[in-house]
Amino acid sequence: MIKDKIVTHVILTGGVGSRLWPLSRKSQPKQYLEIFEGKSLFEMTVDRNSHLASKVMVVGNVDNHHLSGKVMEKTDTNYVNIVEATPRNTAAAIAFAAFASDPEDILIVTPSDHIIDLMDNYNSSINEAILKANDGFIVTFGVIPTKPETGYGYIESKGDKVISFREKPNETTAKEFISKGNFLWNSGMFCFKAGVLLDELKQFQPEVYEKSKLVWESNKDGFLDLNSSIEIPSISIDYAVMERSKKIKVVPASFSWSDLGSFESVYEYLMLKGHAVDANGNMVIGCDIHTTFLGLKNTIFVHTNTANLILQKENSQDVKDIYSALEKQNSDLLN
Repeated sequence: MIKDKIVTHVILTGGVGSRLWPLSRKSQPKQYLEIFEGKSLFEMTVDRNSHLASKVMVVGNVDNHHLSGKVMEKTDTNYVNIVEATPRNTAAAIAFAAFASDPEDILIVTPSDHIIDLMDNYNSSINEAILKANDGFIVTFGVIPTKPETGYGYIESKGDKVISFREKPNETTAKEFISKGNFLWNSGMFCFKAGVLLDELKQFQPEVYEKSKLVWESNKDGFLDLNSSIEIPSISIDYAVMERSKKIKVVPASFSWSDLGSFESVYEYLMLKGHAVDANGNMVIGCDIHTTFLGLKNTIFVHTNTANLILQKENSQDVKDIYSALEKQNSDLLN
């Protein structure tokens, strides 16, 4: 921690976790599900950063901010509440947090739905990033990959320099990235001075900057206006700033990390924590009723009160297609 510096942990809570349907719903997105030893991913995010930051901000939306509030009450955490009227992607969400801060404040921006282990490595990565941010850099965290994952974006790097950002690859490309040895998983975590980020946003995306500024300046107790929010272009911070700025540094991080974005990653995490699987690798999530799998291997049975999902572990990424199909039907099963 840098002496006399305000370090703020900004938690982004958007997203419904469509690849974890039917567990994850619009009324209870994945970051609030208390299926991780009685805690939610959101609560774990608050806990892990509580000693690294002097202040907490939560950027949420009208649908989920009450869920965040319950967790903050449970953990007895004071926080600045920013409530978006409509989702406008990460560039605007991060801009709101920066506008709510002094220009010299250092912000650590993290999603609310990640699992992180090897905490000593995590803490040292955060502290390294704070030092670079204090020197005027915008820092992204690149996780050293453990396998050719197709569900993550990648950062091509040399030391702490970013050569390029890459979209989620197919399996062949992911294997090429791993074999080259200088590709990192893009964690979606950042660290920077509020003023530095806003200066870069103003340079590269002036419309996002100006319209986010107007929306923030008219906020009422952190609640943002719908009509003016709709005017903000919806663009990710990666496209808006990270892929264009000359001030980017990457911290290659050796902590254990997963965005738990699919049932395959949930399966792997629960396995590590001793969750039951049968002799053929089949797992039940969401109920204690005795379930027998016959002639099946590596199958996940997901139970909820209104919908069940049975899938091959390897098909986890395709759950989002089911979600999309239900969305087109305007189905109550998403609520």
